[in-house]
Amino acid sequence: MRIDLNCDMGESFGAFSIGNDEALMDYVSSVNIACGFHAGDPSVMRRTVALAAKKGIAIGAHPGYADLQGFGRREIKMSPPEVYEMVLYQIGALSGFAKIAGAALDHVKPHGALYNTAAKDRQLARAIAQAVFDFDPRLVYFGLSGSAMIEEAKQVGLRTASEVFADRTYQDDGSLTPRTREDAMITSPAAAVAQVVRMVTHGEVASTTGKLIKVKADTICIHGDGHHALEFAKTIHQALKENQIEIKKP
Repeated sequence: MRIDLNCDMGESFGAFSIGNDEALMDYVSSVNIACGFHAGDPSVMRRTVALAAKKGIAIGAHPGYADLQGFGRREIKMSPPEVYEMVLYQIGALSGFAKIAGAALDHVKPHGALYNTAAKDRQLARAIAQAVFDFDPRLVYFGLSGSAMIEEAKQVGLRTASEVFADRTYQDDGSLTPRTREDAMITSPAAAVAQVVRMVTHGEVASTTGKLIKVKADTICIHGDGHHALEFAKTIHQALKENQIEIKKP
């Protein structure tokens, strides 16, 4: 059994600020790097891509809404053509930094409100998937397991990786619990490990009400901006190995 362990990174600002990103890279197999719209800037993008290339882990673009103040977690009403252009622009920017680092993009994963809206809005999901395909049809598309994102990406012709979350709770319909709720995040490493192992080995996750939801787990996300991100990464990495689960990019 194998699984990809991914982490959102490059979400800081300034030439000397990358937080825990470098340390986190020792425990994950893929990174999703902010492209300057919801977070990050050219300096952070370049340094984060260079570090990932040096460590030999998969590099992905992490496009989001142009919402620095809200960290991309507020939905912005945009037409599908506008979303297409916005996503294409951000993928292109990160791809440039990958090129000069002697690497290439492996995947794309939308961020925050863009991700959550696309999980249910088929037109938006199709626009994002089409932008990824038109840029490079070889890229893997990361989307919420069981959502419109995965379905639309497959219709476009992309390879997909169904994503599950180590540090987020789920609703009865399989969506992520909104961050406005106090129970949106998992803060206990033990609870995160238990959820991860269950999703990978049994293909299911318990919602906040206790309902068991079927999930397909190709890649597991740990949020790099979380207070316990490094501790979670270490603990989950170890737990996967103890359960004979290989950590490898899609």
